[in-house]
Amino acid sequence: MDFKDQIKQFSERVSKLKDNIHTEEATKNAFIMPFLQILGYDVFNPMEVVPEFICDIGIKKGEKIDYAIFRDGAPIVLVECKHWKQKLDVHDGQLLRYFHVSKAKFSMLTNGLIFRFYTDLVEPNKMDEKPFLEFNIEEIKDGQIEQLKEFHKAYFDVDNIYQSASELKYINEIRQLVNQEFHEPNDEFVKYFARQVYPSVVTSKVLEAFRVLVKRTITNIINDTINDRLKSAISKPDSPIQEEPTPVVLSAGANTQEREIVTTQEELEGFYIVRSLLRQKVPSSRITHRDALSYFAIFLDDNNRKPLCRLYLNNSKKYIGIFDSEKKESKVEIQTIDDIYKFGSELDSTIEIYLDTKK
Repeated sequence: MDFKDQIKQFSERVSKLKDNIHTEEATKNAFIMPFLQILGYDVFNPMEVVPEFICDIGIKKGEKIDYAIFRDGAPIVLVECKHWKQKLDVHDGQLLRYFHVSKAKFSMLTNGLIFRFYTDLVEPNKMDEKPFLEFNIEEIKDGQIEQLKEFHKAYFDVDNIYQSASELKYINEIRQLVNQEFHEPNDEFVKYFARQVYPSVVTSKVLEAFRVLVKRTITNIINDTINDRLKSAISKPDSPIQEEPTPVVLSAGANTQEREIVTTQEELEGFYIVRSLLRQKVPSSRITHRDALSYFAIFLDDNNRKPLCRLYLNNSKKYIGIFDSEKKESKVEIQTIDDIYKFGSELDSTIEIYLDTKK
């Protein structure tokens, strides 16, 4: 059973058992310990998972955190657990204090349903107030499972996770801002559009009228995008996505614009997998990406003469494009982005071409 299936099965277990869990200790036994096992850690091996890990805080000695995951004799993840009915917001301060005095780079706060992962992106050695990854295990999405997979013992890499955490932090914050503006656009957002199409002064009355128009336009664009993708998938289920350079006129009197390129969460997750596979060869910062209409390209050193692979994920069938020594692309069908892990040797061979100074 692969990692994704294990998480899905665990999700069903939580939903089935939670009403019979009445204490924090029962939550640990029924939910937290099985979860750590799914991540590949032996909860019965004190060299890997230490329960009641002692974190001395200033003059307070003997302060304990529920679990510490160890690697090479040092803590790498602190885990604080609560009963599944408890809200987590009132407990993150406690975890913050533990994080400050520990060598662990990551921490997890959970009640068995909600999982929050933290690090120190804002200030070194001080846990961020906001988690870079949060999910409800009963509603976990495939993209979140891929992010969680980086914490699996087999894939755990501090630098790789830290880089991903930084990107996730900003992606999540931008997502929240965009979502907020889409539902309740503020004055500056509405004025940005109104000033470009309205021929006169944008008064408060005009502003309110345009607020309604902006919300309606956003909704229409989203609906049209969804419908276009559905029509494309239904009409050409087996055809690769083709470039569409033809400009799209959004409305009468508006400027002609090219169709928008949207980088999906799945494409970013595929990028994280490729970067993880190649970290043994080069620093992660050298693995870069660019999005196009029909594919998502991954390069070495942001150089289009050094393509590593291409991902075709926005159609009913998914493909990975692998390059040979002549930089000729071969497309191979994949079922899920997890299948990218199967192409580690091919990606190694490709990057070796560019690392060989004679080439």
